[in-house]
Amino acid sequence: MQAQAAAAVTASNRVVVLGALSAIAISAARIYAKEGAALLLVARNQQRLDALAADLKARGAVLVETAAVDLEAEAMSAPVHMAQWKQRLGGLDHVHLVYGYLGTQSEATASPAELARITSSNYASAVQWCEAAANIFRKQKSGSLVAVSSVAGDRGRQSNYAYGAAKGGLALYVQGLAHSLAPTGARAVAVKPGFVDTPMTDGMKKGGPMWASPDQIGRILRRAADKGGPIQYAPGKWRLVMMIVRSVPAFVFHKTKV
Repeated sequence: MQAQAAAAVTASNRVVVLGALSAIAISAARIYAKEGAALLLVARNQQRLDALAADLKARGAVLVETAAVDLEAEAMSAPVHMAQWKQRLGGLDHVHLVYGYLGTQSEATASPAELARITSSNYASAVQWCEAAANIFRKQKSGSLVAVSSVAGDRGRQSNYAYGAAKGGLALYVQGLAHSLAPTGARAVAVKPGFVDTPMTDGMKKGGPMWASPDQIGRILRRAADKGGPIQYAPGKWRLVMMIVRSVPAFVFHKTKV
């Protein structure tokens, strides 16, 4: 362990990725690997984590650690986990929160358990990890938290208001963290993707100019860790799109089926 920590000190960045097996997280992690970063990957499936770790080492990562953790179930232990992961990496520069659960509004409407799962995965558990990371960065006066939210959180829509409300709440929370961290030099960023071609959206009709690839979003996450404001749309054109969506009067919007 000491040898691993010593190796991590020489890395360009020491990074924890929460939800590391998502397509977007993998894309971002591969960018870090090419930069010679030290990575700690967190997800539930140890076998897949091991395979990803081998891939990232082959791409240039100076160190790849893994932790098989159910991030929703273990959220109340986030401060303990985060401190341990910082020690394993020999320090901590960036934390990326990329996990979540889309679900469906029809199931959430019919099932209290499904509604709880959507809101817990996308907000209640996520903010525990965000706060744990922010507390480390606040104390060391450096570092960045990047959390994946969604444009769905910009306006409640009948098709996914449970998911949208949770992701909107997460973005607002991270925005508040960014404000609180500003005097310290540390940063917090909520990235709001639009439609992304991932397994999470397999039930949707894909294709067209409004869809992005995981690699596009991964590059945005990587840049967000170093620069930019506390709310970043991904790609940036979604800022204008959602400004228009938010401006539509309710009496008109309520006639739509979106």
